Amino acid sequence: MSQAHPPQAQPFLVDRSGARYPIGESRWAGDDGSPLMVSALAGIGRGDIDIGTRSHWRYRRALPTVIAREVSLGEGCTPLVTARIGEVALRVKLEWFNPTASFKDRGVSVMLSLLAGQGVEAVLEDSSGNGGSSVAAYAAASGLVATILAPESTSAAKIQQSRLHGARVELVPGSRAATAAEAVRRSADVFYASHNWHPFFLQGVKLIAYEIWEDLGFRAPDNVVVPAGAGSLVLGCSLGFGELLGAGQIERMPRLLVAQPENCSPLAVAFAAGASSVEPGEWERTIAEGASIAEPVRAPEVLDAVARCGGDFQTVTEDEIRAATLSLVRVGLYAEPTSAVAAAAVPKLVARGALDPAQETVLVLTGSGLKAAESMRTLTL
Repeated sequence: MSQAHPPQAQPFLVDRSGARYPIGESRWAGDDGSPLMVSALAGIGRGDIDIGTRSHWRYRRALPTVIAREVSLGEGCTPLVTARIGEVALRVKLEWFNPTASFKDRGVSVMLSLLAGQGVEAVLEDSSGNGGSSVAAYAAASGLVATILAPESTSAAKIQQSRLHGARVELVPGSRAATAAEAVRRSADVFYASHNWHPFFLQGVKLIAYEIWEDLGFRAPDNVVVPAGAGSLVLGCSLGFGELLGAGQIERMPRLLVAQPENCSPLAVAFAAGASSVEPGEWERTIAEGASIAEPVRAPEVLDAVARCGGDFQTVTEDEIRAATLSLVRVGLYAEPTSAVAAAAVPKLVARGALDPAQETVLVLTGSGLKAAESMRTLTL
């Protein structure tokens, strides 16, 4: 059941040039060709949580507009467990408990709920796997027709899931960037419901911050460690915790510690160089296919978010990713290699003094190893 939105200045969409657009306008980019963001929101307090809703829609009042038709498969309310990564005790957020086994469900549920309410009937998405699976599932739940473009190297299990949900899946030769370019080209004919471009995807992802806040007894951790490809989880955490800080619900922003594979680490390289965006470059293939994004659409915003909270980046090798994946499996956490990028970064962050083991740290494991069967098989061969 929807609730009235808390009183505050009327939110709007804004592009990088500063141009504003109505919050209800069905668009995925600004007139300047840049990605859109929602203007700053006031945030909510614990009294605004709908405790009768067992999904992340319990935080619906943190969204910028009332969504009349909530398309939910029970996303959110994922476990926060205690585990050790090497010598470091952490709280670990298990995002594979979402309906399609990845954190992408948070953003997709909000994005497609909005689009379905706006009368959109067909959507296009490009994805290396988890995003496409999620869009396919929520499109099926909302009655939308979905077309998913994916790199031809995408895991078969993720492609199968999208197809079984009823989406039309087309494999695109070449890099992940080639798939994205093809999607943008086709966006003239069908609405581009991109998890990398649409601003309401981030509005859904930000609810993980509210959930971690509630999980921890309505306080923020000192640090949040996440993997990044395009960086939507980084931006979601930045938005959510930023709103909580602005609402006076937490005393400080958690530091965002962001992990990328060395084989594809444009954000980490740019951050180390003090750059405001990434430079085009050639990268190698990585076992962490979900992090294989050579040209993140929102790179300037991601880099700025990490800098503003005093955060940092850490790169990890392919051998370190495999070792971390296997270490997680051996303690019962069947995370896919993209998730394990974050776990692999923890000991390296500690070794160089970027992470204090005495502080409270939440590690987000973004997706299940069941979604990356081919990669998981290489761990024991």
